[in-house]
Amino acid sequence: MPLRNKICSFPRPLSRPDRTPTQSRSTPPATDSPWSTARLALTAIFAVDGFLFAAWVVRIPDVRSQVHASHSALGLALLCLSIGAVLTMPAVGRLCLRYGSRPVTVGSLTLLSLAVALPAHAHSVTSLGAALLLFGAGYGGANVAMNSAAVDLVAQLRRPVMPSFHAGYSLGGLLGAGLGGLLADRLTTAWALALGGALGLAVTAGAGAALLRSPAAPMVAPDNGAAEPGGGRRPGRTGAGHVRLLVLLLGLTALCTAYGEGAIADWTTLHLTDDVHTGAGTAAAGYAAYAFAMTSGRVGGTWLSIRLGQTRLMLLGGLLAAAGMLLAALAPAAAPAIGGFVLVGLGLANLFPLAIARAGAAGGPQGVALASTLGYGGMLIGPVVIGFLADAVGLPLALTTVAVAASAAALLPLAVGRRRGGGPATGSRPDGAG
Repeated sequence: MPLRNKICSFPRPLSRPDRTPTQSRSTPPATDSPWSTARLALTAIFAVDGFLFAAWVVRIPDVRSQVHASHSALGLALLCLSIGAVLTMPAVGRLCLRYGSRPVTVGSLTLLSLAVALPAHAHSVTSLGAALLLFGAGYGGANVAMNSAAVDLVAQLRRPVMPSFHAGYSLGGLLGAGLGGLLADRLTTAWALALGGALGLAVTAGAGAALLRSPAAPMVAPDNGAAEPGGGRRPGRTGAGHVRLLVLLLGLTALCTAYGEGAIADWTTLHLTDDVHTGAGTAAAGYAAYAFAMTSGRVGGTWLSIRLGQTRLMLLGGLLAAAGMLLAALAPAAAPAIGGFVLVGLGLANLFPLAIARAGAAGGPQGVALASTLGYGGMLIGPVVIGFLADAVGLPLALTTVAVAASAAALLPLAVGRRRGGGPATGSRPDGAG
């Protein structure tokens, strides 16, 4: 079905207090050009978010040595990052509703840029956990706010472009990992993270100013009521409960996906150095290969979601990620292990952005916040589960749990498609499967 015939599937925008008198509620939102200033600025914000996280990831082995942590102790410290994110996300969803997602995005990313340098100055597991708690608050807040802003822009542009924003995140992660690997032997951890934070502040200032100056996108309304004769929506228990169930299923999909992404972010470099016996540069290259694969998958995500349908794309991606994770975890040499991480990156590429986009289309900023909270719950339990399993049965076997989670992420969208009885609001086919 041509994309122009699917415009009716996009969510209804909420009215804004600053709506001009000539713009009625029934007037469709003005559609920006495909690459508007707001879209470019928001893509840059996604990219710097990924860059900062990757800058931290490639320094995890150095920080672990600095604080003299075991696998399980490091897992508990990493748990604090996820706790900070999960505790912040619901509050940020409410802030987005009150003040708008764009100002909250700029504020959260500023906090993240300042906090990224803190782990380099930790000298115990306790102080590392405290630093990661603040880092997680900035990271979680930025992710809810910028995804809410992206959902609004998707509705305004009337194009299924959510994967392109997450491609920016992955590109930032690729650049952060690549530079981190190149500078691993040239800069101390403190200098590397401090320079990363300075870059983050500079990009936040420039892109944030451009985003705030751009015309505001209409906020997506939660689709939680029955249709009224005049074309509006009438709240109802059945509709609201149905929306909550859809968001919950999509949040569980995001949880399983984030479990895998978090495991790879936290443990890939350690797996390659400790189990596959590579050098620090090769380990950083392994994570960079994963990030490059995820970036490539997300660059093509809009096209694939139109051609295959979002549900089918998520099913195939989850199964591919499961197979790749088994290869990456159990391969005895660097080449096949890195090849496995490439497959995982391609498979997971579009699972999280599509789950968040569909949750936002159904529930607005609070839908994004709920699905993101559940999603990053995967990062909450992932470091602990894998850390303790690594001490008990070894890190390679512990990483195979990612394959189980990816399989679940592949199957859950099938239930979402059946519950909706139609395609999501970001441009998939009506049956949700192509």
